[in-house]
Amino acid sequence: MQTLTFITEQIVWQEVPNETSLAFLIAGCPLRCEGCHSADSWKAGLGKPLTAEYLAGRLKRYQGLISCVLFMGGEWQSDELTQLLIAVKQTGLKTCLYTGLERAELEVVSDGLIQNLDYLKTGRWVMELGGLGSAATNQIFMDLRTGEVLNHWFVRDNPKKTIAITPAEARFFQTA
Repeated sequence: MQTLTFITEQIVWQEVPNETSLAFLIAGCPLRCEGCHSADSWKAGLGKPLTAEYLAGRLKRYQGLISCVLFMGGEWQSDELTQLLIAVKQTGLKTCLYTGLERAELEVVSDGLIQNLDYLKTGRWVMELGGLGSAATNQIFMDLRTGEVLNHWFVRDNPKKTIAITPAEARFFQTA
């Protein structure tokens, strides 16, 4: 069994709407989309191993602070990624995958990956079409629990955006 490796690990707020995510940029992307902002992730084996033990330690460290774990890539090692998704789901956190594949392609390469995801971003980067913030994009960001396409969340100054906050977070928005 191969081990996924990752280039970067960050806490992010913009990649998954209404979620604070622990994001891993996985090494070894075979797609090599022209103009990719993560071309440093193309070479397999770079970075640190993303083992179940390492992930468990990170989830413990950020317990109560994150609501989602985002994997940017890794679907080319679908068995390993699926096992990590299962481990995340068992902690009660949400899961997300950013992939350049289309959903039908992802279903072919993986048996079990999609049912362990809450969110999925699909579509190769095409510079002329832009990313999720572009009305012309070929990319789709979906909440798999509801089937809702959430691309509008990425469009700057979109009036359809709403922010869901917990009662604990509401105290930060209260005025004196």
